[in-house]
Amino acid sequence: MLKNRETIFSPESLMHIGKLTMMPGDPKAHHTLLAVALIAAITLAVAVLWTAIVSLRPLPSRTVVMVTGPEGGAAQEFGRRYREVLARQGIDLRLVPTAGSLENLSRLRDPESMVEFGFLQGGITSEKESPGLASLGTVSYEPLWFFYRGVFRGKVLQALRGRRISIGPEGSGTRALALELLRRNGITPDFAEFLPLPPHVAGEKLLLNEIDAALMVTSWDSPIVRRLLADGHIELASFPRTDAYVALYPFLNKLTLPEGVGDLAGNRPPADVVLIAPKSSLVVRRDLHPAIQYLLLDAAAQIHSGPGIFQKAGQFPAQEAIDLPLSEAARQFYKSGRPFLQRHLPFWLAALVDRLLILIIPVVGLIYPLLRFIPAVYVYQLRRRIFRLYNELWSLEHELETREAGQNVDDLVARLNVLENRASRIRVPLHYSSMLHTWRMHIALIHERLKRRAAGAVTS
Repeated sequence: MLKNRETIFSPESLMHIGKLTMMPGDPKAHHTLLAVALIAAITLAVAVLWTAIVSLRPLPSRTVVMVTGPEGGAAQEFGRRYREVLARQGIDLRLVPTAGSLENLSRLRDPESMVEFGFLQGGITSEKESPGLASLGTVSYEPLWFFYRGVFRGKVLQALRGRRISIGPEGSGTRALALELLRRNGITPDFAEFLPLPPHVAGEKLLLNEIDAALMVTSWDSPIVRRLLADGHIELASFPRTDAYVALYPFLNKLTLPEGVGDLAGNRPPADVVLIAPKSSLVVRRDLHPAIQYLLLDAAAQIHSGPGIFQKAGQFPAQEAIDLPLSEAARQFYKSGRPFLQRHLPFWLAALVDRLLILIIPVVGLIYPLLRFIPAVYVYQLRRRIFRLYNELWSLEHELETREAGQNVDDLVARLNVLENRASRIRVPLHYSSMLHTWRMHIALIHERLKRRAAGAVTS
């Protein structure tokens, strides 16, 4: 009877394996294998996700380190403002005072220093010399101020021969620029007594008449600059031939300080003063997390974008790569602003979502085939159980056919009852219920044959 069971599972019926949809029904229909497969898929997905999170770009650090400049300078004040802005986003900014731009550069290039960003004066490095650094753009002008005591006829510089002149400490951008310009003008180291004083110290000594002149590269916002401009005993030198300096040093800019801007009542300075000025750039290590770079760019826009003596509103931060190329984050910022997530989510949530988005495609690529495979595994197991029932039923029927007439068949009846009981506990999707129904019809037929065989045995 069951020898043709191959027809029950014809090739046409097997075509539905990949299309099986679990139909609503008894919850017990979800076999243990399905639950195990689901758990395995979820566990594997979580493991892959965690591995990717750990191995891919990490979350931003909650502590970053910035080099600023000399004590009392404008760079330090700017650093404090950066610290306030970053603190609102949960970032602890550590400020490291330095002698100036040359020391800033040295610390930024040193991987052991832990320094991650800071201000650099234009003209002190290049991409070739500092391949591990990138710029976030320029943030301010930093004029070269040449203050001196007294009034000299003729050339101020020649009148200062043999005097005490501060040109900035070792490691400062002031000293590097001053020495280069003095060299260009044929001034040798024995021209005067060059003192290595930071701006605020040099300014104080100049006010106290302890030195004769001071050169300093710092912004208009520096407190010592304001004090020196307003003092009636201190003069500010106007640079002659500024166009020549700008032509020789493209990182320099020509600026004009208006008459009376330091003190209108006292008309300080008493005339327009022409200055030369490099620009200051905000420079980062290339490996600084992009999310932190975007945060710094946003902070720079808040801190440096206002109008000033030498700049218009919105002029800074500027998309300028003077010494170093712009970072990828900076190019994107100047093109389209902060990323979408940082504009609409808190910083740390945006950073987390941004990283998780990187993982979506590979994780979905892993989970989707698994989710398609799990029903197929379930169907395979279900069909295997039904086939096993058919095999056992076929074996029982074969044994019935081989027994001689009148032989006792009680053992076959007991086996058939056990088989039927097992089948009654199987729950199948509606799509496969016809297979089980057909099997039960065969059970009924064999029951009838066994009853007839048992009746014949009793009669005989």
